[in-house]
Amino acid sequence: MRIALAQLNYHIGDFDGNLARMEAAIREAIRMKADLVCLAELAVCGYPPQDFLEFGDFIRRCEAAVETLKSLSREIAIAVGAPVVNPVPEGKDLFNAALFLAEGQVRHVHHKALLPTYDIFDEYRYFEPGSGFRVVEWKGTRIALTVCEDIWNVGNENPLYTRCPIDEMMAGRPDLIINLSASPFSHAQSAERRQVLRANALRYGLPLFYVNHVGAQTELIFDGGSTVMKPDGTVYAEMISFGEEIRVFDLGEVIRNPGEGPRTQDKITSIHDALVLGLRDYFRKLGLSRAVLGLSGGIDSAVTAALAVRALGPDSVTGLLMPSRYSSGHSVEDARQLAQNLGMPYQVVPIESPFAAVLQAVAPVFGDLPFDVTEENIQARLRGMILMAWANKFGAILLNTTNKSEMAVGYGTLYGDLCGGLSVLGDVYKTEVYDLAAHINRDGLLIPPNSIQKPPSAELRHHQKDTDSLPPYDELDPVLRLYIEERQGPRELIAAGFDEALVNRILRLVNTNEFKRYQTAPVLRVSPKAFGMGRRMPIVARYLS
Repeated sequence: MRIALAQLNYHIGDFDGNLARMEAAIREAIRMKADLVCLAELAVCGYPPQDFLEFGDFIRRCEAAVETLKSLSREIAIAVGAPVVNPVPEGKDLFNAALFLAEGQVRHVHHKALLPTYDIFDEYRYFEPGSGFRVVEWKGTRIALTVCEDIWNVGNENPLYTRCPIDEMMAGRPDLIINLSASPFSHAQSAERRQVLRANALRYGLPLFYVNHVGAQTELIFDGGSTVMKPDGTVYAEMISFGEEIRVFDLGEVIRNPGEGPRTQDKITSIHDALVLGLRDYFRKLGLSRAVLGLSGGIDSAVTAALAVRALGPDSVTGLLMPSRYSSGHSVEDARQLAQNLGMPYQVVPIESPFAAVLQAVAPVFGDLPFDVTEENIQARLRGMILMAWANKFGAILLNTTNKSEMAVGYGTLYGDLCGGLSVLGDVYKTEVYDLAAHINRDGLLIPPNSIQKPPSAELRHHQKDTDSLPPYDELDPVLRLYIEERQGPRELIAAGFDEALVNRILRLVNTNEFKRYQTAPVLRVSPKAFGMGRRMPIVARYLS
């Protein structure tokens, strides 16, 4: 049997566009003489559709897309993911299903049994878990058809679940496993995913064909990496990351031959490629073409600009330089040099005049009170207002340049430097931003050295440095990573050797600034635990406060 994996970039709710992509992939698989083409989880509507699943019309359009695919299955068998109505009144209204289409009919339906309800996933909100498991036979080959999480409980070792669907399918003596997936990217996910695929292949002694989404859906980025595993748990082939691809594999060759082995990509390269894809798809899928951001001469805005230019092209990204009385001359020059290196347009809009006017306006109210963070925030909010005004006037989206370290501890001004339509670096720690800058500069100097080497500063008062308000980033980031991503509390952190006063200070900053994160832009997710849909914390809470 010849099996095609179609790794495609779907768009939630774009039924015509998704169907056109699937049809083209099916035609290509037919041309390549495949017997079966595998599309991804919920391919007909895109993933995750969230509360669109509660609209009857949305489900009817999913069903109409399946009808079209059924007609195409007269030439080739098709495995495709789609929501399916639950005919039983008790339980949820839908199943998350994998359909096996052949000869113009639905030959088999598998209902996803293991419904992830953690981090970014909330599938039990919409779907009823499947219960009965059997294999489907096609052209003399018995197939264990599964959906994503169904393979993530190998041998009932995952404490989240009590069933192992493939264990139960073994009674049907399958010849191979097919998994239709929607597995979002994080820099730790590809290694973990490969380990799960290997464990399944080894446990059952079967080849495994895994097809994943690629592309971004707002915060979530799907990296592809569709994989074919040999029965001995080695990688026969791994498809490209962050791009569409269609490949056909001969089942006999997968079993007999050694194959290509896995692709490898280091963490920072993966994060870079994910952010570029996330930016590109956010604009493309919303029908937008122009971006604007503030260029301060610092490393965060420089890295954001470089990523945006790579995603959208230099003519589509504009930088605004907004110096104040506290801006150093080299900061303005560094920002100019960056824009010229990237080939992007920029404009200089000084804020001294409006800042002086606001200070004069509030002088009767503030009286003799000393200069403090209030006046610093006025500058940040003036810059935010100017950037938003430019975005409105010229039909652009403002890119937020705040990094994860700053967002975590609230080192930013609401309605100022925290405003924007998309947060590009909000899941990238400051120390990782430096790694990204080095990666961007590896083939030529784009980010000026001074932007990388100078001490970070908001430049909202004379001689200001980030370390005036925060611990050094090489001390801050390890604590943040363990607290946010590993969920280690203060006792665990102190036991690990971190200074008690430092731990208490950092954790207090994180928890008391939750209100700011509730009001910031969507964050492109590249870590196992990002701010946004995957991290839900109360604002009014006293834990560690």
